Amino acid sequence: MWTLTAADGELLIRTGVAGRAARMGHNLTIAMTRWEATVAWRDAEPVTAELTVEVDSLEVLRGEGGVKGLTGPEKALVKSNALKSLGANRYPEIRFAADDVDKTTRGYRLAGKLHIRGKSRRHVIDLRTEDLGDAWRMSAESGVRQTDFGVKPYSLLMGSLKVADEVKVSFTALRAKGDGGKSPGDSRGLP
Repeated sequence: MWTLTAADGELLIRTGVAGRAARMGHNLTIAMTRWEATVAWRDAEPVTAELTVEVDSLEVLRGEGGVKGLTGPEKALVKSNALKSLGANRYPEIRFAADDVDKTTRGYRLAGKLHIRGKSRRHVIDLRTEDLGDAWRMSAESGVRQTDFGVKPYSLLMGSLKVADEVKVSFTALRAKGDGGKSPGDSRGLP
């Protein structure tokens, strides 16, 4: 079993802006600072993977675009609004559980259920793996539509400025070889 946490990589969310007044808003980069990923292995291949994210670990890193820069108090307001939209008090975790893991030419295709705000939907993620010699680098990017999970994107000015429905989630992590677990790929260590 492999276990990865925020100490091994990063989990970022990038939002866009929609509506008639979109140019006034910020495209946000948000870090999820508390998460854990586990991978179960059979022989030299992963068979299941699970990612659990603590919703209240959301941290607004930066906002790009907009009329003016995003200030500290505005970042705090963005966080507060996001936690309300996600129902963090009632739904403290986001979870992805892949029960179908298939090898691809660049890594693995993970298919399973994504659980957000009490709703579950089938989701597929293409995870890229790269052999760095002494470590494995893993990375993925996936789009998630908030409304598919009952999340109402935050809006201002009677809806003329709002967070775009689809957000991009990116994941990167490093796993040192010989870290008490398996290596991706066959017995020669090929991903």
